[in-house]
Amino acid sequence: MPYLNSLASQYGLAAQYYANAHPSIGNYFMMTTGQTITNNDSYNKTVTADNVVRHLISAGKTWKSYAESLPKVGYSGFDVYPYVKRHNPLAFFSDVVNSSTEVNNLVPFSQFPSDLANGQVPQFSMIVPNLLNDAHDGTLSQADSWLKSNIGPLIASATFQKDGLLIVVFDEGDPADLAHGGGQVACVIVSPLGKKAYQSMTLHQHQSILRLVLEGLGVSGFPGAAAGAPDMAEFFN
Repeated sequence: MPYLNSLASQYGLAAQYYANAHPSIGNYFMMTTGQTITNNDSYNKTVTADNVVRHLISAGKTWKSYAESLPKVGYSGFDVYPYVKRHNPLAFFSDVVNSSTEVNNLVPFSQFPSDLANGQVPQFSMIVPNLLNDAHDGTLSQADSWLKSNIGPLIASATFQKDGLLIVVFDEGDPADLAHGGGQVACVIVSPLGKKAYQSMTLHQHQSILRLVLEGLGVSGFPGAAAGAPDMAEFFN
């Protein structure tokens, strides 16, 4: 993955970053609620636990989830291959699905390039490639090409270069890797405000990036395990 590795070498790499669980779904909930909620990838219930969207709304922040191959704006239903709901945690939250306005922040990723071009990317975005482009059913090379084509323009944008923060992270490690619950994964911290070519040897997990994104937006108070998670201030000048 030459593009991802170029970002890791140029910006920040959490070299001791571990997922929380196997399989995928508990990790997505940890990075958005500070709890694993479930380890059943077929789970399809509404989640009422404290979550990132609740904190964003209460702080007056804008947000969207850009999920590749999502059938339509506001879709909170189950899998439609190559889209899978378990990789799109914001689609489970009561704060989203029970609101006729917030649910429309669940959008297909095809909307992202125009939002970027028009200066309409919200303050918080969750970007979810589909199973063919996230290294799940496709190759690492394919995932890397997707990153370069779709995320490269974001990093290059004037808005991002002012004070942006991008976190590229994998949900879980190899199924045989049970270290810290979910195995070691790549986590790259990209920001013009970050230290260059920086590697952290601090143990971090998904609750730390939940804390980081909220801190970065000036939100006080963190869901679940994010409240006591090691912060990631060391990545920044």
